[in-house]
Amino acid sequence: MENATENTKENNSQKPMDSKPIVGAILIVGIMIAGAILLKGGGGVNTSSKTPISKEDHILGNPKAEIVIVEYSDTECPFCKVFHQTMHQVVNKSEGKVAWVYKHYPIEGLHPKAPLEAEATECAWEQGGNTVFWEYIDEVFLRTESNNKLDLAELPKIAESLGLDVGKFNSCVDSGKYKEKVQSHISDGNLAGVRGTPSSFILKNGSVVGTIPGAQSFEGVMAQLETLLID
Repeated sequence: MENATENTKENNSQKPMDSKPIVGAILIVGIMIAGAILLKGGGGVNTSSKTPISKEDHILGNPKAEIVIVEYSDTECPFCKVFHQTMHQVVNKSEGKVAWVYKHYPIEGLHPKAPLEAEATECAWEQGGNTVFWEYIDEVFLRTESNNKLDLAELPKIAESLGLDVGKFNSCVDSGKYKEKVQSHISDGNLAGVRGTPSSFILKNGSVVGTIPGAQSFEGVMAQLETLLID
């Protein structure tokens, strides 16, 4: 897992989550059917404040799925690159029971290019909606070697490969119009207790029921989810 305060060596292997416990209030806003969920310490979930699914959420899978995994991720994080593929496997194998919500958490101190890459994914979303957002971010993860190594010249090339209007895309990226949206995801993550990437929360029927620490394996994630789906 990428830590927000410490540099890391390039490594595509899995890394366990920081053992520091999540303390205080955890607030996750704008995710699926739970617009605001309060989690204190080790328990006590308050689901009294709920909002409909936001049209701005980046959701992959069945939007009515019983289980929703909300991931905070950084496109230049090597562990996120691995876990991104893991999450595709999870959604594909879940038979509609699991959905995935992607939240931006670029760690600029480690990966100065990541914030702009996050904004670029939003510019792709602006033109092509949810489907193109996922196609674009998948290609970003595919092309980058992680740890700030993606040539930013690839961003408009990816847009072109997906049939987007490159002129409009470049104008969107240059304008910085999605800086605030990306920052709002980071702020939400900070309130939720995110300290590195990837950092994921598991929701069942709108309530936080667990976390996925770091870049867990496909088998590890599925074992955790199977227990929840049986309950």
